[in-house]
This record gives sequence, structure tokens and C-alpha cells, in this order.
Amino acid sequence: MTTMAASSTHEVAVALPLMVCLVMTLVTITIHAIAMIWIVSFVRHHHRLGRTGVWFWLDVTILSGAIVLAGAAHLVVVFIWAVVFVLCGQFGQLSAAFYTSAILYTTLGTGEVAMSSSWKLLGPFETADGMLAFGMSTAIAIFVAQLMLRKKFPDLPNF
Repeated sequence: MTTMAASSTHEVAVALPLMVCLVMTLVTITIHAIAMIWIVSFVRHHHRLGRTGVWFWLDVTILSGAIVLAGAAHLVVVFIWAVVFVLCGQFGQLSAAFYTSAILYTTLGTGEVAMSSSWKLLGPFETADGMLAFGMSTAIAIFVAQLMLRKKFPDLPNF
């Protein structure tokens, strides 16, 4: 009987943290979709002006610009996750929440800070969120590189 009483005092909330995680995943998708639109517009602008595939250092600059925009989107998402951690009462300072958020988002994991049992679900969801977002950024970088290679080497087959 005491086992049941002990387990009921340590119940873990699932519904609210799950809803927060799903909302944050939608926020992340939206932020990265906006970043992708900006990146495509940025690259398309330079492509229309005939700047892609012409000179190596210009291509590096354009690709770097695309990667910086994607990186900025990642920073915004990490910051928003940190704010959520603070709002959920897991951290008293935004700096500690930002550090933990960055560790989780980049899939490094953390053994330094343990969230309360009610909010532990935020950690794995932020990690999954980060993996998906980094996958999108990688796809965008490959897209930009392929565009430049096709322009510079029109005899290459589509890959």
C-alpha cells in the first residue's frame, strides 16, 4: 500500500508539457520556414544577377550568407526555448536557461541541470526539435551548393 502512495506523490505531468512541446515544435518550424524563405530569396537574388557559379569567393560568400541566416534562426529558437524554461519555472536566470537550451538543442545533452519531473519532457522534445531544424539547415546548404555547381558546371548531371 505504501508503494502506491509513494508513486502517486511522484506523478509526472504529461499533458501540459506535451502541449508546450508541440507548440514549440510549431514555432520552430515557422521560424525555420521564414528563414528558408529569406535564404531562397537571398540566393535567388544573387543567382538572377548572375553572381552564382562565377567566382569561387563570391560563391563562398553567398553560401556563408545562407548559413548565417540559418544559424540566426537556430539562435532565435534556442532563445525561445530558454524563455519557455524560465516561464515553466525550471530556471531563475535566462542565461542558465539559454545554456541548457543550447546544450539540449544541439543534442549534446546535459547532466549538469535536472529539470523537475513534471517538465523533464521538454528536454527530449527540444533535442528532437534541434535535430529536425539542423536537418533543414543542412538541406538548405546543400541546395545552395548544388545551385552554384550546376551554374558553374552545366555539363554535370543533376544530382
